Amino acid sequence: MALIIIGFIIFIVGLAIARSQENFHRFASPVRIIGVIFILIGILTSCIIQIEAGEIGVKKLFGKVQNDVLSSGLHFINPLLEVEKMDVKTQNYTMSGVRDEGQKSGDDAIRALTADGLEVVIDLTVLYRVLPTEAPRLVRETGLDFTDKIVRPLTRTKIRDNAVYYEAVSLYSSKRDEFQTRIFKSIETDFKNRGLVLEQLLVRNITLPAMVKTAIEQKITAEQDAQKMQFVLQKEKQEAERKRVEAQGISDYQHIISESLTDRQLQYEQIKAMKELAGSSNAKMVIMGKGNTPVILDAKQ
Repeated sequence: MALIIIGFIIFIVGLAIARSQENFHRFASPVRIIGVIFILIGILTSCIIQIEAGEIGVKKLFGKVQNDVLSSGLHFINPLLEVEKMDVKTQNYTMSGVRDEGQKSGDDAIRALTADGLEVVIDLTVLYRVLPTEAPRLVRETGLDFTDKIVRPLTRTKIRDNAVYYEAVSLYSSKRDEFQTRIFKSIETDFKNRGLVLEQLLVRNITLPAMVKTAIEQKITAEQDAQKMQFVLQKEKQEAERKRVEAQGISDYQHIISESLTDRQLQYEQIKAMKELAGSSNAKMVIMGKGNTPVILDAKQ
């Protein structure tokens, strides 16, 4: 469009030169030709537009948004049209407490109150895309800055509205998936009404207050100590049972031996021991006495 305007200006200047003094008449024709060339180039560049893959073009004529859109590819259009290119690929918007990790610099995490009156800090990522058929309505009603007007404020509000139904500890642990599903459903409808498709909602991190976190850590430590003590007690019980069984075995053995051991048995065992001592080549023995327990003297000296 700019080239067309410049071309018209140059063409008018050429006409003005033609009506001026005769000394400049020879420049009138070349100036008009240059103006016509600019006009033609401007028309050609304004009539041909290329839409990249993953984009669509929303047409506007004198500020009025047209309902049909241009898909990716090369198009020949009215040179008076203004085309706004929009990305229809999956986009993400991250709100994080880590500096420069999200779209906003600094701490951009969501702070919400839970059912027990505690404040939790939530890091969140929203995956969404523009619905191509609703793009003209989106541009007409919201504009191209729909991320700051719809995605960010709507998501933060829904997070705070739904966090009040959960306690801080359950939100951090057992109810996390349920909370994520709940806010997804509440945001999905609002996005659809605005011409956006919510693909996924990712609760990246939930940070509890320091005192709650300390209490949880102490509870976990106490539970681990209790489990350790139960293990020790179980081990001691098993050891006591082992000793009881061992003692019972020794007692049973002694009882059996005491019942089966007679005088003749003792005399037989004594004779076997004497025989082994007598057969030794390292000692001389003298057996004295005629009783059941003779005296044995070492005569090596």
